[in-house]
Amino acid sequence: MLRKSLLSLALGLPLAASATLAFADVRPLLQEGKQTLHQRVLTTPGCRLVERAGEHDGELQPTFSRFYVYQRSEDNGEVWLEVGPDSYGSISGWLPAACTVDWKMQLTLAFTNPANRGRLIFFEERDGLMTIFDDFEPSSQVAPLRAQLRRDGEAPGIVAQEPEYFVDLHEQFYLLPILEGEEIMTEAGFMTRLLRIASVSEADENEVENAPDDISAQLREFNAGVVFVIDSTISMGPYIERTREAVERIYQRIEQEELTERVRFGLISFRDSVDHAPDIEYVTRMYADPNEVEDGSDFMAQVADLREAQASTVGWEEDAYAGVMQAIDEVEWSNFGARYIVLITDASAIEGDSERSSTGLDADQVRLEAARHGIAVYTLHLKTPAGERRGDHAVAEGQYSNLSTFAGTGTSLYYPVDTGDVALFGQRVDALAAVITDQVHAAYLGEEAIGSALHAEDEAEEDPGEQRLRDELALIGHAMRLAYLGQTTGSQAPPVFEAWISDRDLIAQHQPTTEVRVLLTKGQLSDLSDTVGEILDAANAGLISPTDMFDRLRSVAAAMGADPNQLQQSEGQRLGELGLMGEYLEELPYQSEVLNLDEETWLSWDGLQQERFIRRLATKLRHYQRYNEDVDRWVTLAEGADPREDVYPVPLEMMP
Repeated sequence: MLRKSLLSLALGLPLAASATLAFADVRPLLQEGKQTLHQRVLTTPGCRLVERAGEHDGELQPTFSRFYVYQRSEDNGEVWLEVGPDSYGSISGWLPAACTVDWKMQLTLAFTNPANRGRLIFFEERDGLMTIFDDFEPSSQVAPLRAQLRRDGEAPGIVAQEPEYFVDLHEQFYLLPILEGEEIMTEAGFMTRLLRIASVSEADENEVENAPDDISAQLREFNAGVVFVIDSTISMGPYIERTREAVERIYQRIEQEELTERVRFGLISFRDSVDHAPDIEYVTRMYADPNEVEDGSDFMAQVADLREAQASTVGWEEDAYAGVMQAIDEVEWSNFGARYIVLITDASAIEGDSERSSTGLDADQVRLEAARHGIAVYTLHLKTPAGERRGDHAVAEGQYSNLSTFAGTGTSLYYPVDTGDVALFGQRVDALAAVITDQVHAAYLGEEAIGSALHAEDEAEEDPGEQRLRDELALIGHAMRLAYLGQTTGSQAPPVFEAWISDRDLIAQHQPTTEVRVLLTKGQLSDLSDTVGEILDAANAGLISPTDMFDRLRSVAAAMGADPNQLQQSEGQRLGELGLMGEYLEELPYQSEVLNLDEETWLSWDGLQQERFIRRLATKLRHYQRYNEDVDRWVTLAEGADPREDVYPVPLEMMP
């Protein structure tokens, strides 16, 4: 039985049935000026696939089906394209060029959560955006425009607006293909991308008709899962006890307010490598899964055996990323509307390139994995005197500030506890658990009650850190509700075809509106992994003999069949010019650290700078391997395509 493509499922459209003939020696046309990139097109609404050029009675194609172009022909003044679903010689038939759009780069956009910015506006013309960004005070133009959109639902020069609720690419795959783009400096001083995009979302009519008008009714089902990820090494005893005490108290309140089914807590403990310190017993252990905890008594019973380790670990840093990744991977987060991990530790995390790391991941990769599930990671960092003596605080703060940046709002949820004060730590845990519970309770009563409930307690004596925690929890809670409502109401990407957008908010220009995903095929991801591995080998050798790095890479490029003219040594030659990296990287809308690295820069770096470059590249390579194994997120863009043409939505920041 044929498996439906994720794209077809997301759009609610029938699959295209097409007879294909495979010719091993037939390849699609190349893009102009390229040696490996083939011509690709996307179908637009109403596009029909026919057997021969010039016919018009064919099979209607799902919007945004991706086809490769094998031949171009003209019939009665009309251009026709012979197309196939992949680049391996499968021919499906002919499409009129007029109902397709060229797709040179397999790039798509994902909306960020609109909790702390205005809704994205789709402009008919590029000039409409430029007029706003050329204004030092863009709000003078944007505010009246948004007021008109709220009042009338439309405005001159505007094609559409972003949905009110968050559309999660991971929950419901959609395409916002980038057709072209440019980077500009706005009058307010921000580097911003202007992007011409295509967008079609075919909502299921039954879903739209049955969507509830009463949002309050939807919010009554809103719930929260909170998993504490606790360092349980030899120094953590008092904090373990205080966390248990906080959860016990909040469960008593939850049960009084009959919210047991609305707020669930779990707990995972982490330590260090048992290979290096066998007496510490384990690397990570799940004591309580929030999906399986029945009530407060059950939670306390499940975590009763949690104690600090009786043996010391090898170093001060611990395998915190392993604990967070167990929470991400092993908890069924789809059962919760609000999703929180609370990391509690007094030490920095073991880096991914350490032999003691059980995950091989760094903060960047763990943050992206949390974002994929819509999880907010809070870090309570205990700045104890022992950590200060070891010079560990600055390292830990850098790691956990990165890890705890919530993708939905760009907010860093990192909270230090100075001197590791147990009483202050307890106040923070109490406040965090209480505010999350308040949000769920207020959502049950109605959204208008949410804001007031967060400040129900007397805040006169609150310290600034606790007030910041409450304020940011309110923002994150709002983002969680937008995501929840987007999922439960079937929120769709705007039903427009072509428009210009900005990747930053029109007024709050520090806030991103979209994130770029690079849709890599299995072959491209494999080639990328191989090439990055070769660069890593050369770079590691270069630490011993720095002048040899580029010579080694030229030899690798020659073995891979690169153009000999590219390999001639020249002053200022960049790594990207050696012909090692695929052409699909060359026009991506970002500045590549790897492609732009030249021999002079490499030789000018000291050993520490070179090691940091190697570490960043090594962790990305390990994440590519994780992508390859993540079978659930590979997407088919055309029915009948060779499985090698399935694509994976790789975040732009994970490109080399």
